[in-house]
Amino acid sequence: MPRIKTKVAWLSLSFLFWALPGRALAQSLEPPVAAGVQSGLGEASATGALARGQLADPQPPGSIHGSIVDRTGAFIVGAQVKLTEDDPSQNQEVSSDDGGQFLFSNVTPGLFQLTITLTGFATQTLSGVLSSGEVYTVPQTTLAIATASTEIRVVPTVVEVAEDEIKVEEKQRVLGVIPNFYVSYVSNAAPLTPKQKFELAWKTSVDPVTFGLNGAIAGIQQAQNEFSGYGQGAQGYAKRYGASYTNLVTETFIGGAILPSLFKQDPRYFYKGTGSTRSRILYAIANSVICKGDNKRWQANYSGIIGSLAAGAISNLYYPAQDRNGVSLTFENALIGIGESAAANILQEFVVRRLTPGASNRQQAQP
Repeated sequence: MPRIKTKVAWLSLSFLFWALPGRALAQSLEPPVAAGVQSGLGEASATGALARGQLADPQPPGSIHGSIVDRTGAFIVGAQVKLTEDDPSQNQEVSSDDGGQFLFSNVTPGLFQLTITLTGFATQTLSGVLSSGEVYTVPQTTLAIATASTEIRVVPTVVEVAEDEIKVEEKQRVLGVIPNFYVSYVSNAAPLTPKQKFELAWKTSVDPVTFGLNGAIAGIQQAQNEFSGYGQGAQGYAKRYGASYTNLVTETFIGGAILPSLFKQDPRYFYKGTGSTRSRILYAIANSVICKGDNKRWQANYSGIIGSLAAGAISNLYYPAQDRNGVSLTFENALIGIGESAAANILQEFVVRRLTPGASNRQQAQP
């Protein structure tokens, strides 16, 4: 029994021995942990207080103002002033008032740029730094008149363009010899003035080749004894030559200058050069009775048709009496003239251009 009590007492002492150090360890650890927690809470509280202080005390905005004048010192009204900041959402734009003044309110502190524009004046750009709560005064801005930029375009008149085209046409000669003045290889050629139409008719009539060709025609007529009333010999040849040349000049001036000026029509043939053979033949034949007006629209060729009739009627004045058939001769000559024109146009489409030096370089397709 005493042993048991002794054992119990021993066990009790052992328990106290092991338990007391654990509780002491716990007690020894307890204060630092609590202190650490309290320290952390204290720091958090300090940080929060600082943040609250910053939010409660932001940088107050400022303002920017100034005035705009011209070189004479007069205030400029209506100039556009644009404020540009780092944050594009803060950009503003105002116009100068009657006193040339402008004002920007609630401007965020920091770098800024002002751009001043007004039609007729050179653009001005200013920059600066706005402090917190500052009222920034921009030095008086003087706008200079913009440098005038004048572009001068020298555009030739229609008359000048037509004159240049005529000069080219007057160099057109079949085989480099026979005049081919009344053909345009430019589809949109400028219309001729009345003066230019008369100049073209005159140069055609007095061209040396024209005199030579009429001499050949008079010789053939005399050899075949056409217009026998003129007789033979030098006198007969001279009469035939005079009649042939008069007929050509009459028809050239009436049908190529006088009537085209009155009816505002273009006496030239406009080379087509494109499309099927059939379409080009039809185009050439049609151009014996139609022509372009000075308005560049196709219309009946009153000038050519009436010119042929007029030339035929006038020819009754100088052909021998036995060769005059009155009205019949007039219409006969007119119809012959139209047929000759159609044949000449077909030759122009398919043959003459190839025989005219330099013409292919100037040719433009007919629309």
